[in-house]
Amino acid sequence: MTSTTSIFGANDPFDLIRAWLSEAEISEANDPNAISLATVDPDGMPNVRIVLLKEIEEDAFVFYTNYDSTKGVELTQSGKAAFALHWKSLRRQVRVRGSVRREDGPQADAYYASRDLGSRLGAWASRQSRPLKDRATLEAQVEQMRDRFGDAPPRPPFWGGFRLTPVSIEFWQDGAHRLHDREIWTHSGGSREWDVKRLSP
Repeated sequence: MTSTTSIFGANDPFDLIRAWLSEAEISEANDPNAISLATVDPDGMPNVRIVLLKEIEEDAFVFYTNYDSTKGVELTQSGKAAFALHWKSLRRQVRVRGSVRREDGPQADAYYASRDLGSRLGAWASRQSRPLKDRATLEAQVEQMRDRFGDAPPRPPFWGGFRLTPVSIEFWQDGAHRLHDREIWTHSGGSREWDVKRLSP
């Protein structure tokens, strides 16, 4: 439900993102679901990195990581994050800001189980974001996990999802002479109704 009309003809920002992502899956060579995820440390210093957006729910976005990694710690401490989707082939961008909370239940178990065995073992082996002597050490750690768990490693307790519930979603589409089309969707008060405004390029 929106209080104004979208310049892109959408009634719901999540439907619009799904539509744009579907087009990007055809035109983008690699990882159309890659997002630039921004977090902040306790001093307010920002960090940004690329992760993969794995689920678009009715009102939230879900991605997965090591909870003990730099991003995992910063997400847990601040409870807030932002990300950008950019599709160069389509000349489109989506920016999202909101609050985050962990997804470490059955949904995280199911996604972890869907990953290939090497990735599941790697999640156990890698002490993400911490110093590493060399690649041989990492590979040895993977083999240790293989010996420990065989072909059925459970999801590590320090690995799971984060669900970002947005307070704003901005859409950008390239225009001639840098006269781009931009609009921002924001929540109106505490309701689920979205307010839509066109922005200057």
